[in-house]
Amino acid sequence: VQLQASGGGLVQAGGSLRLSCAASGLIVSRYVMGWFRQAPGKEREFVAASRSGGNTYLADSLKGRFTVSRDNDKNTVYLEMNSLKPQDTAVYYCGAASGLSSIANMRRQSIYIHWGQGTQVTVSS
Repeated sequence: VQLQASGGGLVQAGGSLRLSCAASGLIVSRYVMGWFRQAPGKEREFVAASRSGGNTYLADSLKGRFTVSRDNDKNTVYLEMNSLKPQDTAVYYCGAASGLSSIANMRRQSIYIHWGQGTQVTVSS
């Protein structure tokens, strides 16, 4: 199983980026796919998750700026990030969890059984 995260980069505050998480060795439609991020010196935190049925969930602080989606035909999950702020600077990771995972648990790193390598997002002021 491999999750390949891409799309990160350097962007000015107010800009946008779209991250992709391409999966191989697993069928995305059968999994909960999550995005987490880790800023320097901080713990990894939940960003967003997408359930196999299409429902999506975002960290409360990111609602209105971030959107998570998936393309099951491409076996890929996306994180659209708009109105980026310097505090969004972090390494962004995608993960895959059982499709039976509950909504309450989707924010917990421990339920994700596969992880990508992360992609760096840097937002300059």
